[in-house]
Amino acid sequence: MNDVLKKIQQIGIVPVVKLDRVEDALPLAKALMEGGLPCAEVTFRTDAAKDSIKVMSDTYPEMLIGAGTVLTKQQVDDAVEAGATFIVSPGLNPEIVKYCVDKGILIVPGCSNPSDVEQAISFGLDVVKFFPAEASGGLAMIKAMAAPYVNMKFMPTGGVNEKNLKSYLDFPKIVACGGSWMVSADLINEGKFDEIKKITKKAVQEMLGFELGHIGINGDDEGDAEKIASRFELLFGFEKKVGNSSIFAGDGIEVTKKPYLGEKGHIAIKTNYINRAVAYMEANGFDFDMDTAKHDAKGKLTAVYLKETFGGFALHLVQKK
Repeated sequence: MNDVLKKIQQIGIVPVVKLDRVEDALPLAKALMEGGLPCAEVTFRTDAAKDSIKVMSDTYPEMLIGAGTVLTKQQVDDAVEAGATFIVSPGLNPEIVKYCVDKGILIVPGCSNPSDVEQAISFGLDVVKFFPAEASGGLAMIKAMAAPYVNMKFMPTGGVNEKNLKSYLDFPKIVACGGSWMVSADLINEGKFDEIKKITKKAVQEMLGFELGHIGINGDDEGDAEKIASRFELLFGFEKKVGNSSIFAGDGIEVTKKPYLGEKGHIAIKTNYINRAVAYMEANGFDFDMDTAKHDAKGKLTAVYLKETFGGFALHLVQKK
C-alpha cells in the first residue's frame, strides 16, 4: 500500500471539506490539526479549492491534504500544483484514473459495485473509495465485495458519522473513513472553528476509545506478588489469575513477580486501535519505547510503553480484544 495511504490508515478519519472562501482554509486547518486530525480532503466543488489547498499545505506541510470531487485532468493538475498529495473522485472515470497512474499521482476513485472494483484492479490500485457508503449498502456491501477481492481495501465515505464510525473501522479491509460531520459547511461559513476543533477532538477520542485497563503494582518477587494478589482476592473477591510474569487480581489489578517499569508501578490504558493511538500520541510529542512492544501470533502490536512516566507510574497502551 502507498505510503500516503499508510499514513491515512494511521489517522483513521479523513475530514471531507467544502470551502467557499480561501480565508477559511487556514483556521480550518489549524482546528483540524489541534483537534487531532492532520488530514483533509478539500473538494473541488467550489472555486476556492485550489488556493485553499495551497494555503493549507504551505502552512502545515506535515498535514496530509488531498483533493476531492476531482472530475477533470485540469483539476488533477491544479490540485497537485497546489500541494495535494492524493486525489479522490466520486466515481471511477478510467480516463482520470489512467492520467493519475501514468503520472505517479495517488488516486482513490469512488467505487460502489464489483465492476468498479475490477476496473480499479486493472489499473493496479489496491485502495478505493466506497461511495456513497450508506446508500450503497454500507458495511455489509463492503464485506460482500471484500470476499472475492481479497487484496482490495476500502475508504467508505457518505453517511459515515460518529455513530457508525467504529463499526466500519473494525473491519480490517477498511483503511479509513471519510466524513464531514466535524467540518460542516455551516460551521465553516459561520467561522465556528473552535467548535470544529471540539467536534474533531471528540471524533478522535471516540475512535480511539481510551479507557483505564488496569493498575500495575511492582512485586518484589513471585512470593510477594502472590501475597498482594491474595489480599485483593480476600478483600474484594478479585479472583487471582497467575501468569508467566505477573498475577492478576480480577481484571483491574496486576502484580508483577519482580519490579518492572515505573518506580511506583504502571498504568495500562486500553484503546480500540493501538497503532492509530500510537500515531496520534507521537503526533502530540510523546515517544514510545518500542523495546517494550508486544505482538500477537500474527505480528500485530498488542501493547507498548511510553518513555515518559506519570507521577512515578509507567504507562502503556493495550489493544482491546
